[in-house]
Amino acid sequence: MNIESKYETLRDVVKEFKTVLVAYSGGMDSALLLKICVDVLGNGNVVAFTGNAPTFPAKEIEEAKQTASDIGAEHILSETAILNNKLFVENTTERCYHCKKNLLHIATQVARERNMACIADGTNFDDAKDFRPGGAAVKKMGVISPLLKAELTKDDIRELSRILSLPTHNKPPYACLATRVPYGTPIDTELLKQIELSEEFIKGVGISQVRVRYYGNMARIEVAKNDFDTILREYESIVHRLKQYGFTYVALDLEGYRTGSMNEG
Repeated sequence: MNIESKYETLRDVVKEFKTVLVAYSGGMDSALLLKICVDVLGNGNVVAFTGNAPTFPAKEIEEAKQTASDIGAEHILSETAILNNKLFVENTTERCYHCKKNLLHIATQVARERNMACIADGTNFDDAKDFRPGGAAVKKMGVISPLLKAELTKDDIRELSRILSLPTHNKPPYACLATRVPYGTPIDTELLKQIELSEEFIKGVGISQVRVRYYGNMARIEVAKNDFDTILREYESIVHRLKQYGFTYVALDLEGYRTGSMNEG
């Protein structure tokens, strides 16, 4: 299917909902889904739901609020208390399953309270190619994935977002802070804050896409290869600041930024 056909398919899928709660992170995928739901169903029949947790930086939450407001959608922000979930904190390979299940359990309660007929999420056609245990929770909880049904890839979503003038059309991909931590390393608030502060500082030197992978006393920095010059130019300030945040060693990954690198092992 070409992108026009996929767009029409997406709208047709959404038309069947009548009312919907959108599991919304503020990223490019869920923002496009929210936009289409509001356009097709009207904002009185759509609720955007975001789960708040230390796994997402405050800046991401604020951007999600602003985008939902720009779209004209009601936005509900609920605390998830995910760090009280032992199965998540243990950080096994099923971490994302337990997180998503916890999030969707809360979303289901909100949907019932608001008389929303269904829940939809931003899973896309490319997500099937990666290791995503959270997808099993989506299926188990009966959540619908319209972007997947319409076979929309990440590139399709970016192009449609640009056409629809969404502010997220050029937003770099983002995943929760827990994805920076190797499986088997317990997750806590202090660790997540250490990663958050480190990434925000590196973004502040002029880099939009960065991951600080956590290995106890060592930080492994991933940025696009064309940002290596910036990292090397600013390396003294980066090393100094990350050591202030608690790291002893700071390393640059010479393979550069790539999604799913923590699954390589």
